[in-house]
Amino acid sequence: MGINNIKTKASLCVEFGGTSLTGLRDENQDAFLVKSPTLPSELEHKGIVACIADGVSCSEQGQKASHTATMQFITDYYATPDTWSVKHSASKIVSALNSWLFSQGQKQSLNHNGLVTTLSTIVFKSNTAHLFHIGDSRIYRLRDGKLRMLTRDHQRTNFGKGSYLTRALGIDNQLEVDYQTVTLQVNDRFLLTTDGVHDFLSQSEFHQLAQSKLSSREAISNDFCQQALANSSHDNLSCLIIDIKQLPEQSLFEHQKLLLKKAIPPAMRVNNKIDNFIVDRVLYSGPRSHVYLVHDEKTYQTFVLKAPSLNYVDDHDVLSQFANEYWVGCQLNNERIMQVFPTPIHSKFCYQLCEHIDGITLRQWMYDNPAPSIDTVRALVSEMIKAIRVLQRAEMVHRDLKPENIMILNDGNIKLIDFGSIKVSSLEDGSTTAKESIPLGDVNYAATEYIENGTSSLSSDLFSIAVIGYEMLCGKRPYKAINGQTVQSARHHDWRYQTLRTHRQEIPIWFDLSLQKACHPSPSHRYQVLSEFVHDLYTPNPKLLKAAQLQPLIKRNPTLFWKGAAIFFVLLSAIEFFLLLDR
Repeated sequence: MGINNIKTKASLCVEFGGTSLTGLRDENQDAFLVKSPTLPSELEHKGIVACIADGVSCSEQGQKASHTATMQFITDYYATPDTWSVKHSASKIVSALNSWLFSQGQKQSLNHNGLVTTLSTIVFKSNTAHLFHIGDSRIYRLRDGKLRMLTRDHQRTNFGKGSYLTRALGIDNQLEVDYQTVTLQVNDRFLLTTDGVHDFLSQSEFHQLAQSKLSSREAISNDFCQQALANSSHDNLSCLIIDIKQLPEQSLFEHQKLLLKKAIPPAMRVNNKIDNFIVDRVLYSGPRSHVYLVHDEKTYQTFVLKAPSLNYVDDHDVLSQFANEYWVGCQLNNERIMQVFPTPIHSKFCYQLCEHIDGITLRQWMYDNPAPSIDTVRALVSEMIKAIRVLQRAEMVHRDLKPENIMILNDGNIKLIDFGSIKVSSLEDGSTTAKESIPLGDVNYAATEYIENGTSSLSSDLFSIAVIGYEMLCGKRPYKAINGQTVQSARHHDWRYQTLRTHRQEIPIWFDLSLQKACHPSPSHRYQVLSEFVHDLYTPNPKLLKAAQLQPLIKRNPTLFWKGAAIFFVLLSAIEFFLLLDR
């Protein structure tokens, strides 16, 4: 037996520390706050939040404004519904905060004594950092030794007489917030600072301090503040440091977003190179995709590299399906499921790496074995059932099971490939549209409910397997072929099962009945438990046999019925002919 599980998901993990000093001021009007949830569900749905704020120094309310902004943002953010996006949640909160601070400021007797503060916030969720920024506090990122400022200051210099804020919380009843997302990498370091720190450090000083290897982030942030003080900073000083230590698997949406930014490689030939992979053989080259056998020039490991065709460079749906295939393949770890490997993290190209499978497709096997025995077919069908059980445990439906997507290995086992059509129950299927075409997959193997209304379940994959089992035995499918590739032609199809015994009379009727039940047009009439189907492939089901015997001959054996009817009418015609001769 192989390993049957979903890969264990790592969780998001950060380490952080900060320092805030009053400096030469009488009061510290800076504030920062970080919340890292301990509940796994809260970490998954909401993530980790870090805020820094700097109350305006000309107001007696600066400290109240900055503390209110940081504390209330984090408190309210974790109270929003899990169904809200990060952007929607934060936008609602910041807007409400701004309205409250502005209204409180309007009540002050002095116009300049309002509740005004900057606010720079990062929400770390899954593999993405969501940045929200108002004012002149800053967010930096250190990655691979390179420092980058991710925010821009909302301030203006007043003819050499100092600078003033053009945007801040509480300054106006209307607010514009800068928002952006940044893809995270392990060992990224984020630095949040107020102007009392970054305005008094040179670029080289800031860069050198950011790369400090001190184990304590509090110590590093204190060095920032102390260096700014030494450089004559006359303001409050605050520095917050967050290091990304571990990341979970990318969400499907994150992977789609990342992949859509990458370039589709042109069609390649033998000995061409992409990243550190060299093409050994072109396995397939078509209008939709290109598939190559490649090896890693560093490790000499062999892979199958698949890339979409340049024909689809602007087709969001096709590229999203391509992203789905990689993401799904990375979630499963089972000998019956093709393994998919991560591509180099810095790659600029859109492709995926799959394991090299020694074997042939089921389609080729069917060409090589046009009349296999029942024992051989039901053994292979049983293996297919075991494979879709792996998907069932992961709450997935393949939706494109066909002979081309099933590999027969050299040891006789099977392996499922091609995950571009898979449905993941725990995720919204963003690819579902109202297009007038077959949703996904080969319509001649697709279950009726999937064609009719786009719904699918484990029963839909069972339908496909039963159709494949039927075809393995006789080279034909149980239902008339659907030639049109549109929803209309498929939806008006005549779903009348043609008994397997029409093509191979030696097939036992009980075996034929089990296939007929498994690929019944109505999902409610199919097997509801996979093991029952497998059992009926090996042992006659009395209930199915009895039900079949009670049916009229035209349904039980339409071929025999119409043969009998033809003989009857021939005899009737002969009798009438002889009666006419006697007159």
